[in-house]
Amino acid sequence: MGLSMTEAIAAVTAPGQMFEVADVERGGVVNREFVNAPETLRSYFEQLAGDDRTFLVYEDEEWTFDRVHQEISALADALVAHVGVKPGDRVGIAMRNLPEWIVSFGAIVSIGAVSVSLNAWWTEDEMAYAIEDAGLTLLIADQERLSRAHATCRARGVAMLGVRLDQLQPPPPGVERWSRVVVAGRPMPPADLHGDLDATILYTSGTTGRPKGAVSTHRAVSQAIIAFASNTAVIEARRDPGEEGSGLAPCFILIVPLFHVTGCIPVMMSCVAWHFKLVMMYRWDPERALSLIDRHRVTSFVGVPTQAWDLLEHPRFSEFDTSSLVSIGGGGAPAPPTLVARVESSFTRGRPQLGYGMTETNAYGPGNYGEDYVTHPSSTGRVRTAVLDVAIRDDEGRDLPVGERGEIWLKSPTLIRGYWRQPESTAATIVKGWLRTGDVGRADAEGYLYIEDRKKDMILRAGENVYSAEVEAAIYEMSAVYEAAVLGVPHERLGEEVAAVIVRKAGMELSSEALRDHLADRLAAFKVPTRVAVIDEPLPRNAAGKVLKRDLAGLYFA
Repeated sequence: MGLSMTEAIAAVTAPGQMFEVADVERGGVVNREFVNAPETLRSYFEQLAGDDRTFLVYEDEEWTFDRVHQEISALADALVAHVGVKPGDRVGIAMRNLPEWIVSFGAIVSIGAVSVSLNAWWTEDEMAYAIEDAGLTLLIADQERLSRAHATCRARGVAMLGVRLDQLQPPPPGVERWSRVVVAGRPMPPADLHGDLDATILYTSGTTGRPKGAVSTHRAVSQAIIAFASNTAVIEARRDPGEEGSGLAPCFILIVPLFHVTGCIPVMMSCVAWHFKLVMMYRWDPERALSLIDRHRVTSFVGVPTQAWDLLEHPRFSEFDTSSLVSIGGGGAPAPPTLVARVESSFTRGRPQLGYGMTETNAYGPGNYGEDYVTHPSSTGRVRTAVLDVAIRDDEGRDLPVGERGEIWLKSPTLIRGYWRQPESTAATIVKGWLRTGDVGRADAEGYLYIEDRKKDMILRAGENVYSAEVEAAIYEMSAVYEAAVLGVPHERLGEEVAAVIVRKAGMELSSEALRDHLADRLAAFKVPTRVAVIDEPLPRNAAGKVLKRDLAGLYFA
């Protein structure tokens, strides 16, 4: 038998080990931190230099680690010398998964600027909000995203750098081509960096309508990168002595967007940190993914449960060699126990995996893997890891006994420092170093965590957070709407789909098609309800006047 979880964590984090931890006090909060974690993200990108092995595979392109390093250095030089970006300036990235996304991120954080990830699916209005909210100095974007952001950037004096633009067409006014600004061979400019500097802003959907910018420091992101690696070390320490590994070099396939915390930190930055090969997908396509897994001997598949379903349900699944896969899973939504069993039985050596993290934790949190996941398929993992503590608390913040349901609180050095220019939201969410997740759950006597409900009015659709308030606010702009309630209803593939119950005003017409047309111009496509009920009676409410959304689900979408 291998080690127990407690024994494995103790062994992996012991003094003198790569993942050694120590208690560190910062701002009155004590956390266990990795002693050997680099203080800044620049350190991770600097060590790519000179490695001529393949790092990125994108379509027919292959980029070595050294080439990525040279491009990062050249872009960093251009940002400072040509654009005039200064430490602390916010630089936005708005593009689909491209090698230039990774280069942009590396260059921005290496000069002390703040990388602002913009959702590539956002509409023009959503893009405009984030550009203005973050106060961007520069936007680096592909052609499609530039078309949505151009007017806002011009109006606000935001510089624009275009990636992979149509070479036959002149760029729009105010847009410079990457190929003309980024000069090969230019060295990385010097920068005075430290761990407490802001490094990233990732926007997370807000309960009051507009998204909030979650701000992380260099130290928090670095600690998260090392934390994910420590999880792997714990898994290896628990492996039975006779259990055979894959024998293959680690290789990830990028099947989620880089603008999401999962794609950026546990996938992309893990590959940067440990020199793993990364096979990039421009957009999700299960047959294409199966082909790439086969061809490149991919070992790690990190996404949302929807994507694992898509692989398994694809009619040509058995035609591709997926024996290289060691782990299949990710996070972003709970996986049904039937999917866990399907993954366990469908791959040669690949085991199911689940992580419970969020933007506010840099994707790090409790995780469930392998035999633990098979035997506890409805759990999201253990309540304690190398640097993470979990508490279950009541509404007053008091710890609850084992087995009782309450709000899940998390504490680790990977937490964001707060929300961009939103001190009240920050104070309400981060309390004395603890993150209030808004999720309701319980922990059992074995230390397994179970998520049972959400206090926030949020829908998890294929890993995307959709806040009902934001969708409802857009619906209420329609003159025919008297009342609206947006809720999540179960969906086998997506986890949840967005549904809406609309009470129309007396004497007015309203169709589901008109509703979707109205929302298409205001919200990203994944937020638009796919199931709509238009009714004439009032919405059911409790004694306090709150809409009973669970009743609506049973009444109209059962």
